Amino acid sequence: MPPSSQEKQDDRGHHQPGQSAAQGQTAEDLPVFNTVSEAVEAPSEQATLERLTSGRERMLAELRKVIVGQDDVIESLMIVLLSGSHCLLTGAPGLAKTLLIRTIARILQLDFQRIQFTPDLMPADILGTEIMDEDRATGRRELRFVPGPVFCNILLADEINRTPPKTQAALLEAMEERQVTIGGQRRPIEAPFFVLATQNPIELEGTFPLPEAQLDRFLLNVRIDYLSEDEELDVVHRTTGIDVRDVESVFTGEDMRAFARLVRTVHVADSIARYAVRLAQASRPTSPNAPTFIS
Repeated sequence: MPPSSQEKQDDRGHHQPGQSAAQGQTAEDLPVFNTVSEAVEAPSEQATLERLTSGRERMLAELRKVIVGQDDVIESLMIVLLSGSHCLLTGAPGLAKTLLIRTIARILQLDFQRIQFTPDLMPADILGTEIMDEDRATGRRELRFVPGPVFCNILLADEINRTPPKTQAALLEAMEERQVTIGGQRRPIEAPFFVLATQNPIELEGTFPLPEAQLDRFLLNVRIDYLSEDEELDVVHRTTGIDVRDVESVFTGEDMRAFARLVRTVHVADSIARYAVRLAQASRPTSPNAPTFIS
């Protein structure tokens, strides 16, 4: 018999720890119920699963109105979004990386912000800053925080490797803890929060390699390749005609939070989890599981 909702949550409403298909997050990152009545009114797991199954096909159909090809890329992005994680898209300019992410934000009805990363971009341009306000009536001055574009649901970090590591590091806390600390004050970012970044191949001029700490924040690094001849011909017809294809919303932010919670309930067999652990250990030169060519 499947466990009841009471057995799945502790006294704070958090999910009990265990094996999970979504990695890199803690239970605090996921939606919780504040009262018993909210738990009762929440949709069941079966209802959430049915909505996800039917909505996924609609979402793919809406994407196909704008995006040509790239089936594997779209599938990888779906995995990242449903697990509540972040994704890095790597490919040459002009492969519709930005268009794909912007279209997804419209389909999901989420607050979308885009940052064009450049060599002169500063951390305050991403996180926000404090400015001095003066009350003209009393003459009193006080600092007021002006939030940056990071305070959104989907953040497009366009060409993230065109800015120095100092500015790239401004996203570390936001991606891991869903908050930023400015002026000694912690400012939470509303869930769901996804960072979908694009980067150009490192051999292109004017790029900075992402540090390991930054790469570790992304669940997947998806490589985008060129389209086939027929697909590129389809792109030419779409971009030179007058037909404008609008996409419709399929999911909401509340749906995405429910889906991330549902993913957490997926059981991972111990053999699969052990294989993943051994694979990670094999990449470390000092590990006894590492092959000879690693050490």
